[in-house]
Amino acid sequence: MTVIQTSSKQKTIKKPISLKGVGLHTGENVTMTFLPAEPNHGFAFKRIDLEGEPVIEADANYVVNTQRGTNLEKNGVKIQTSEHVLAALVGMDIDNVLIELDAPEPPIMDGSAKFFVEALEEAGIEEQDADREEFVVKDVISYKDEATGSEITVIPADEYQVTTMVDFGTKVLGTQNATLEHISDFKNEIANARTFSFLHELEMLLEHGLIKGGDLNNAIVYVDKEISESTMKKLEKAFNKKKLSVKPNGILDNLTLHYPNEAARHKLLDVVGDLALVGMRIRGKVIANKPGHFVNTQFAKKLSKIIKIEKRNNVPNYDLNKPPLMDVTQIMKMLPHRPPFLLVDKILELTDKHVVGVKNVTMNEPFFVGHFPGAPVMPGVLQVEAMAQTGGILVLSTVPDPENYLTYFIKINNVRFKQQVVPGDTLIFDCDLISPIRRGICHMQAYAYANGKLATEAELMAQIVKVKNN
Repeated sequence: MTVIQTSSKQKTIKKPISLKGVGLHTGENVTMTFLPAEPNHGFAFKRIDLEGEPVIEADANYVVNTQRGTNLEKNGVKIQTSEHVLAALVGMDIDNVLIELDAPEPPIMDGSAKFFVEALEEAGIEEQDADREEFVVKDVISYKDEATGSEITVIPADEYQVTTMVDFGTKVLGTQNATLEHISDFKNEIANARTFSFLHELEMLLEHGLIKGGDLNNAIVYVDKEISESTMKKLEKAFNKKKLSVKPNGILDNLTLHYPNEAARHKLLDVVGDLALVGMRIRGKVIANKPGHFVNTQFAKKLSKIIKIEKRNNVPNYDLNKPPLMDVTQIMKMLPHRPPFLLVDKILELTDKHVVGVKNVTMNEPFFVGHFPGAPVMPGVLQVEAMAQTGGILVLSTVPDPENYLTYFIKINNVRFKQQVVPGDTLIFDCDLISPIRRGICHMQAYAYANGKLATEAELMAQIVKVKNN
């Protein structure tokens, strides 16, 4: 079992901040800008170098391949090597940021998340007026890649913790472990752990032209085989060094280790970045044995599915005996609808982003006369209409004279009917804004619950239009 709970407040950055560098694999110069984002925005990448400036959300379902990094693609638009940037955002306890790029890959910097963390600190972090949702782990959840033996498990814990165990079966880099006990330790213990490669991998990548990132002084190279003179010359050219050699600890002398277990710490950094693609904070301990981007992102996809199901089953609990915020007569002062087409009886909650309405379904409804009289079922389209009317209260509450407006549908997406609604049911409509109301356009996620279960869900977009007086 898992539970979704609200905990602390969401956070974003106070001001935009930019970094410049090159992409490790593309070798392209890139400017990346972190921008503040509104509550519930999450993390997303924006390609400002492309027509229309398309946005790709940091979502596990957009992972297309995991060779040499976690690569996202949406509608043909790509973001490569997203994990270090995302790890920095999670490590700094931030929820909502838009990441603008003028190339397909963030700058590699020194191969760690250190420079991203420093930039975010410089931008400043502030709380937002919205609760943060947390995925609270109650049971063990695992994913294993049978081909490699890599496995990730999450178990119950009081906070988000990560342990990584790496074993590459080589003398130069044997078994290493790293643990992050508190996310607040990320900056000092994990952020500066740099990416690494084995000599045999580097040779292959150089031969295929897959690493073009400038002088390459951003990766630790573990020498797991004898180096021929010709290979050493290629490496000296790639690293822009006059002379390279192998240190006694089996590492190419282009870099010095920050920690004896820097490889395990960097793998932990990757896990944090890849699991950011779940789209929700995790309260549980992640144990990753031989992690890699493939197993990390497959696990993220599994968690995303579990969260989606949990959200659907996470029926809000409202006291229906409590006096409503608005009764039917007050609703009629705001909505232009009238019986028999008024499909919401009372409003229980109303904020600038959220509304909860109720409808008591009785046998006296006029549609039951002709809709399966022997087995009456409330038509699904009327359930959607009832959710829209509830959402209409939300959007009309933003104008001083709601009686002078009409609400029209613009779009209905992702409608699903989960169970029948029959006479005697009490329908609870729960609607939340997906984006802020602009120019009278309301874009919301709506759910209808009956008998403690999800009955209907839909993504609705509507616009209020002022009535022209003759």
